[in-house]
Amino acid sequence: MGNCFSNEAAGQSSVGGTAFSQSTTSNVAIDCFLLSRGYRGLYSQIELSFSASNLRDRDIFSKSDPMLVVYTKGKDGTLEELHRTEVVQNSLNPKWIHKLNITYQFEVVQTLVFFVYDVDTQYQNLGVKMLKLDEQQYLGEATCVLSEIVTQSDRSLILDLVYREESTSSSLPRLCGKLTVHAEECVSSKTTMEIILRCSDLEHKDLFSRIDPFLVISKFVESKGSIPVCKTEVIKNDSNPTWKPIFLNMQQVGSKDSPLIIECFNFNSNGKHELIGKVRKTLVELEKLSFSGEGDSLFLLPSAGHDYHNKALKSQLFVDKFSESVQQTFLDYLAGGYEMNFMVAVDFTASNGNPRLRDSLHFIDPSGRPNSYQQAIIEVGEVLQFYDSDKRFPAWGFGARPIDGPVSHCFNLNGSSHYCEVEGTQGILMAYTSALHNVSLAGPTLFGPVINNAALIASQSLANGARKYFVLLIITDGVVTDLQETKDALVKASDLPLSILIVGVGGADFKEMEVLDADKGERLESSTERVASRDIVQFVPFRDVQGVSMVQALLAEIPHQFLTYVRSRDVQPNSRSSYQTA
Repeated sequence: MGNCFSNEAAGQSSVGGTAFSQSTTSNVAIDCFLLSRGYRGLYSQIELSFSASNLRDRDIFSKSDPMLVVYTKGKDGTLEELHRTEVVQNSLNPKWIHKLNITYQFEVVQTLVFFVYDVDTQYQNLGVKMLKLDEQQYLGEATCVLSEIVTQSDRSLILDLVYREESTSSSLPRLCGKLTVHAEECVSSKTTMEIILRCSDLEHKDLFSRIDPFLVISKFVESKGSIPVCKTEVIKNDSNPTWKPIFLNMQQVGSKDSPLIIECFNFNSNGKHELIGKVRKTLVELEKLSFSGEGDSLFLLPSAGHDYHNKALKSQLFVDKFSESVQQTFLDYLAGGYEMNFMVAVDFTASNGNPRLRDSLHFIDPSGRPNSYQQAIIEVGEVLQFYDSDKRFPAWGFGARPIDGPVSHCFNLNGSSHYCEVEGTQGILMAYTSALHNVSLAGPTLFGPVINNAALIASQSLANGARKYFVLLIITDGVVTDLQETKDALVKASDLPLSILIVGVGGADFKEMEVLDADKGERLESSTERVASRDIVQFVPFRDVQGVSMVQALLAEIPHQFLTYVRSRDVQPNSRSSYQTA
């Protein structure tokens, strides 16, 4: 969804990410509410351009006439065609003009497959969409993940084109040229409006209940109704709230004349938020309100009506600030050399059950079906591995007793006493399986030691001037025992380039864990009353994630938490590597 967040000195508030403030609250229920209405995390519009070199020459009296066809590949292996370039005549080194516009999603593995064809001369008067591919000569193919392209320093990825023989499946594919894919982020992803919104005299049906208001801003689409693009933080017990600045980019809203629906809700922890009122405005109209200083009345739809103008409320919306600028995006920082480094910590407490028994959360199914721990590692690792150049991941276990040793609350998953890293996601899975045979499950459930270990690595990296941001995945089956020690560790870590993802597996009641994700509006405080500088935790109970993949629910906040960190410290991307297109 581009870069939509609220910014204050120590942090931003966004769809899926909220800065802490004594007067504000956020809740997973809000994010679930937005998910149910279409929200799906960070979106950036990318333009891909293509060229090839040293293609096979399939023509006798001239060179090949190549055309590129681009597909997206689903998890089940099915291909869906996205794009066809024009045909470049008589060339083995084509530079195609027609570009592909595609939406980049951080939290999704977007696999692209490219096929190059030599278009027969007799078909070249047809439009490319009319061409039957089985009537053209196949020149080769390549595949990559969109993340691999956008993480290149120059946003260009060179792929080997391979020729696969259909009749001889046992033979190795032959190299038959190179394909270069170049990415540029559209300027619409960068042009940003900073808006401060305020309401007055908010009304509540129950005079004896307090109002905890927040705003949801949605784009109006004729065929789909409203699609949410941003939300504010929740302000507790205030009928005249002023929210932190929100940032909307042009890509999110379409244009300054596109209608937006601004809805004001009264927060409810059960997710059933009450609509207080709404207005329909364009950015142009919001800008006029800012200049005039006047407010606009909120409206409610009558229960059986369709025209919300029929019921004007005394509650008003004001625009205290409206400014337009160009913001550096998440992709700009990746272009500047920032990496995302993946870490994992696995719960080995006895409450998981005997790993040899099928009802254990740690049971390794001989059929190869992953358990919840393995599934979380695979899904998160599959996304983050493309943002880590060496793919060496620190991996720990906690709550177990190594052979002939005391209970450890942070041991290296690989069994080494000297280093904690393993090679890739597969290395984590192998170390995890091996550890199940080499430790005895124990307890209690302590997060503090693994968080402190991750924070130490992030701190050392920061001290060395590395452009790295760390993501720690903690997978647990129970409520944390050392709650205050965990809060202390999180408050300390909030100043570091670190985010923490917590997945709760099994049937435990994880309600107490939600406080770590700041869903009750209380800022995390250490035992010395130090307050967290920003939100770095995302907690998801595995069983509760429905209608959206677990990895998407977990990772949706990461780009916003990253931007919170770099922007609050005025860290700039490497400008020579930043890229954009009109």
